[in-house]
Amino acid sequence: MSIRIALDNPPEFYTNLDFISGRVILLLHRPETIGNVIVKLEGESHTALTLPPPGDRDDYYRHRPPGSGIGNVVTENHKILYRVFQVYPDDGAGLMLQPGQHEFKFNFKMPLNNICHDEKAMGGLLGLGGLGSGFRTMDGTKQLMLQHIKATLPPSLTGFPQEAEIRYYIKVTIQRPGFFKENWRHQVGFKFLPVEPPRPPKTSQEAFARRPFTFKPRAITHQRKSFFGGRSSTASPLEDPSQTPPSIEMSARIPFPTIITCNEPLPLRLIARRLLPTTSRDQQVYLTALEVILVGYTHVRVQNLMNTERTTWVIVSAPQISPPIALFENHTDPVDAEFEVPSTLWKDRRLPNTVAPSFRTCNLARRYEIEITITLSWGLSTPSTNPFLNHKQLPQTITLPLKLSKVDVFSGISPPRELLNALGTTGPTRPPQLPQRPTPQQQQQMQRPTAPADPLYPPQLGTVSAAMYDDAPPSYDEAMADQLAGPSARPAYSGVTAENSPSTMPPEKS
Repeated sequence: MSIRIALDNPPEFYTNLDFISGRVILLLHRPETIGNVIVKLEGESHTALTLPPPGDRDDYYRHRPPGSGIGNVVTENHKILYRVFQVYPDDGAGLMLQPGQHEFKFNFKMPLNNICHDEKAMGGLLGLGGLGSGFRTMDGTKQLMLQHIKATLPPSLTGFPQEAEIRYYIKVTIQRPGFFKENWRHQVGFKFLPVEPPRPPKTSQEAFARRPFTFKPRAITHQRKSFFGGRSSTASPLEDPSQTPPSIEMSARIPFPTIITCNEPLPLRLIARRLLPTTSRDQQVYLTALEVILVGYTHVRVQNLMNTERTTWVIVSAPQISPPIALFENHTDPVDAEFEVPSTLWKDRRLPNTVAPSFRTCNLARRYEIEITITLSWGLSTPSTNPFLNHKQLPQTITLPLKLSKVDVFSGISPPRELLNALGTTGPTRPPQLPQRPTPQQQQQMQRPTAPADPLYPPQLGTVSAAMYDDAPPSYDEAMADQLAGPSARPAYSGVTAENSPSTMPPEKS
């Protein structure tokens, strides 16, 4: 016997509104009675942190030390995606399958939002004893006891062994009737990258980080040479009263709102502004080194324990710019004159394909900052031509750190235009409005006995029963999404190095 899941034309990664279709291929070497063949589309956001010792109250969280046991580790697993499809048999009655190869087709559509926030859907799983004979679905009791938020499905995420990961699967269970017969199971993982939220309209505004500075008065060293070619042992720094130290303000700017896109270059501008007038070319300032780093902060939560992991991606690393870039070509430029550093150093540097978009889900979140380190030099080394006097002007260097916080990384996968138009984000169409508070007549109508609603299909917007919920049940965007196909254009992404590698997370405690 062997089981294989074959996906139809799988892309590098799936996204929202994509159809995931394929076949379950079952190879039998002898006749077998099969009860059910169930295919599930699942997504999990799994976190684990170590409890601090009872007497250590200063530590709010603590990493799990290597080689430690799991007795002091708490875990939290959210079923952010869970859909079930019974592919065999159609009537629910088990049949005998003959030796040979058997194929069962399945088809899912990736939704927009997670499912674990929906209490009615999770509560409905409590009463499902199974689909057919002997097959049990997920028990929703654990999900009801966790804290949830409604959000877009997060991207696949690994890289934090035994602490955090987000994975997506296609799982198949083949039920075999009989007390001593085990069910057959198989699964295959896939990468997922969500569509980006609607982008705000473009404006001329810019977010910036700036830092003014003034060099110290320049020092000159004199080293006399003897007639025999040797140097004297004394050297004294002297201030040059004829030179006024340059005063400049450096700023890093990106368009506001601060949005950068996966696998695209940074829309960064570096601006130098003159704060004091200059009188000679000797007051020239040069850019000699530049480093641009994207910093990601992954916030991990398990119950009331919190931890933040810091990850860095080097976008630009130029420890020595040759030749140095002169910030002002003309020393007669007036005060407040600006000079924009040429973007040749970073305009072709795309974000690494391991950068995931910003996201927030129930127990994990990712945010970003941009850290820029600029090294400037006042003047360059210029030795004297006098053979008896080594007159060397020592250049001054200064390193300035600049930080752009609250940077959002978008996936670069635009949602379908039809969905944006339906939600009113483009054009004159208004977005759907939340229902108003019910009138007294409607409240009386609510109190009348009615047939129980299907928990997997809550009432839609605008109905009387929908007004009973604080969070409007899903949904206009979900309903529109069911009619749309997935986006076509998508960037390169490698957020999960091996989506089918074994999980590194500690097992959950029952």
